[in-house]
Amino acid sequence: MSDYITLGSTPYAEDCAQVGRDDYFERTRKECRAYIGQLERLYPKLEGCFRVKSFPHDSGTYHEIVVYYGDPYCTMYEALEVERNLPEYWDEAAKKVLS
Repeated sequence: MSDYITLGSTPYAEDCAQVGRDDYFERTRKECRAYIGQLERLYPKLEGCFRVKSFPHDSGTYHEIVVYYGDPYCTMYEALEVERNLPEYWDEAAKKVLS
């Protein structure tokens, strides 16, 4: 059985796509792809544990990255370590994905 922890859609000090804006879906796809790549570079052992998940909102659906834990994913301890140590800013490789 697996569960997940939400990690946001971008590093916590970065701007992110806003639900309801015309460019939301295009921008959030890029941001989520870049953020998963950055997290996998930071935590290579956890590759495959990070996924995009949709959530309902009054203004429409929004997307965040989650880290799944439990069988067959990482452990809850590993997922909590990721949550406690999220990046503040985009790394150089993520910036290239976003440009």
